[in-house]
Formats: sequence, C-alpha cells, structure tokens
Amino acid sequence: MSTRTLIRGGLVVTAADELHADVLIEDGRIAALAAHGSDAAARWTADRTIDATGRYVIPGGVDAHTHMELPFGGTAASDTFETGTRAAAWGGTTTIVDFAVQSVGHSLREGLDTWYAKADGKCAVDYGFHMILSDVNEQSLGELDKLVEEGISSFKLFMAYPGVFYSDDGRILRAMQRAAHNGGLVMMHAENGIAIDVLVEQALARGETDPRHHGEVRKVLLEAEATHRAIQLARVAGAPLYVVHVSAEEAVRELAAARDMGLNVFGETCPQYLFLSTDNLAEPGFEGAKYVCSTPLRPREHQEALWRGLRTNDLQVVSTDHCPFCFKGQKELGRGDFSKIPNGLPGVENRMDLLHQAVVEGRITRRRWIEIACATPARMFGLYPQKGTIAPGADADIVIYDPHATQTLSAETHHMNVDYSAYEGKTVTGQVETVLSRGETVIDHRTFVGRTGHGVFVPRSTCQYLN
Repeated sequence: MSTRTLIRGGLVVTAADELHADVLIEDGRIAALAAHGSDAAARWTADRTIDATGRYVIPGGVDAHTHMELPFGGTAASDTFETGTRAAAWGGTTTIVDFAVQSVGHSLREGLDTWYAKADGKCAVDYGFHMILSDVNEQSLGELDKLVEEGISSFKLFMAYPGVFYSDDGRILRAMQRAAHNGGLVMMHAENGIAIDVLVEQALARGETDPRHHGEVRKVLLEAEATHRAIQLARVAGAPLYVVHVSAEEAVRELAAARDMGLNVFGETCPQYLFLSTDNLAEPGFEGAKYVCSTPLRPREHQEALWRGLRTNDLQVVSTDHCPFCFKGQKELGRGDFSKIPNGLPGVENRMDLLHQAVVEGRITRRRWIEIACATPARMFGLYPQKGTIAPGADADIVIYDPHATQTLSAETHHMNVDYSAYEGKTVTGQVETVLSRGETVIDHRTFVGRTGHGVFVPRSTCQYLN
C-alpha cells in the first residue's frame, strides 16, 4: 500500500536554497515541494502530517568517514554497526560510508565480504563502503575494477602506520593509475609514517610517554609533506585525490595550491580539528588519551585556517572519522606508552549539532552547513541526488531540526557505545527533533522508534565533481 507523509510549515534548507515549503513524501521518496500556504500544498492529503513550524527541514546528514567495529592496535572500535548507526540517527545522520579493510595477504573481496557480514541486517540507517587497500599487488589492483562496478567506488591508502596499513609511493602510484582508469577516487591518509615512527622511538627513549607526545611526534610538517607528495603522485597518475582528516594549516595550503592549479584535489576535515586542540591532549593524568587520533589534534591556531578553508571551498567536506575506543580497558592500553593508545575519537552523533553551532557563531552559513555535511559528501562519493538534498525523487532522508533548543553534550546522554564524550560539557544551540530514513521514522520527537535492519547497503556511482 502507498503511504504518504506531509511535513508542513518548516524552513527547508538545502545546499542551494532556503524556502518555507511543505514536503510531500510518498513510498519512501520525496514526491513534491510547494510553498507553505500555496494552493498546491493546501490540496495535499497524507496518512501522517508532521508539524515543522519554527523548525528547519534539512536533508539527513551523510557521514562519509566512519569506522564501525574496526580492529586496531589489539582491540576494536567499540561501536557496532547496530549501535553506531543508531547513534548516527540520533545526531541527524541518515547515511554513513564506512571502511571495509583488506588484510595483508588477503584479497579485497575477502575484506569486503567480512564488512558486508558485519553490517547486513544490523543498521538503523543506510550505509555504503569504501575499501582500504593494505596490500597493493597485481591481484588487488585487478579487483578494483570489479569493486567500482559493485558500487564501492573509492579506495583508501595510508602513508602512515608502517607494518599495518602503510603503502609506499610505488604502490600508491599503481593504485592511483588504476583509479584513473576505472573512475575510482583515491582517499589518502597523508602523514609521513616512516619519519613519524623514528620520532616516536626517540620520544619514548627520552621517557616522553604521556598522551600529549602523540601530537608532538606527528608533526604538522609531516602532514604537509605527505599531502604535497600525494598530490604530486596523483598528478603523475592523472587521478583525482581526496585527502582525509586534514588537521593543519600547512596541509590546507597544499590543497589550496593544487586546487588553484585546477587539479581534482579535495579535502576533508573533522569536528575534532575544528573544536578541539592539543590543550585536550595535554589534560592532566591520562585524560589526554581520550583525544588521541591520527592525524592528531593541533594547536588551537590551526582552527581558523580550517574554518577559512571550509568557507573558501579549499576544504569541501566535514566527516567524523568516528572510531570510538572506551577510555577504560581500551585507551588505557597505552598507559606508559602513548604509541599503544588506540587512535580514534567518537563523534558520529555530534557532527550535525557542532556544525550548526558554527552557524550560530557566524563561522558558516546555514546553506554551507548542509553543503559540507550532506550535499557535498553525497556528490563526492556518488550518492547524489538520492542522498544529500530535499528534491523530488530523492530518498526521504529528512531531519526536523530545532534551531533554538540548547543541549549539553555528554557521555551521560549520548547514544554512542563509548564511555566518554570528546565534547563533555559543551553547550550547543540546535538539536535534532525527528528523523526520517527513506520515509520511515527513526527518531520521533527525541524518541528512537527505528529498527535494526531498516538500513540498507547503497551502491554508489563515481565522484560527481570530476572534470
């Protein structure tokens, strides 16, 4: 049976427009928009009407960088696909793109099938996958073409983590050449891991074992150098490049210079780099371990360069790199040796609210908020216009957002499966009220009414920004 839902009276905000409009949803998709109070809107009938007066009606967020259940450093990320996608929904995100991992010595297919099995039937909202290449060889390069056909159209490589995920320049070049051939997008963790390992060894030998030293050894210049090198390798290969979790002003400069040359180079940052800093890593005792992630948090002065990059479009996307490890029993593995602290922060539930706080503070506009959190990640990774906008034919992934509500972020109230909040005690203005995923209500006036298994795998086309 056909079902119709009508959202009345809200301010519809997309990356392109703001308009007081009613939204008609039919069978999980957006059927039509019409000006509130117009004759067309007045004629619509529905099985259910949602009053959005005084609220924003925005597309569901697209978080293009999450790590649910990621094995790392002898443990695994504490959010499962079930808990993580539920938390995403609470935060107004209705699509995640997670990372399937190829293990060294194994095929891409084996890694991908493992992640399919982890997610299948578990997710509260829709999901896709990128593929991490840990072992670049003739077999895995040959598999990339099939992955693109299957809707896995982006591949992540690491210049960091020697002995785990690391690829040298030759392997990176080969993967980029393959992406240039098959239309895939290479995502790069740009840090000089070989040099960082030397600095880690030297720091530990000096007895510098506290969490703050994690940030000190992973130097800004080694992020900038790797970003520059990745750009040049992409130029040689004739391939597009997407640099993940950009944290430093010098790395933004490398991206800006490449983009000024007209290159297909893109950059992502994350809320932790916009709102947190090395001050958090230096918190007394072992508290700083909560903030250990890579790339690391930077001195506060880098934040303004990141905000500027988002305003000038030298950075295009804000994702979370959500990779939570509990403080007790997981982060504590690194007591006495910062290099053993699992790298990652929780954040999938906080992204939309933190970015709305930036709107409140005048750092970005409402439309830019939706652009960097919904529309651009959907376009970057081949999901637009099915995801990332409110337009006829799009999936009815819609958030009713109260721009005036205030909330205090806390582990006491969040829904991520982790025992601390990276933003504990921070008060923000704006809160998700109701969330629809493909027309089905997941959050109803701050009550979870969704179901495990509603979320489905979404195959993606290729990047929609390429020249």
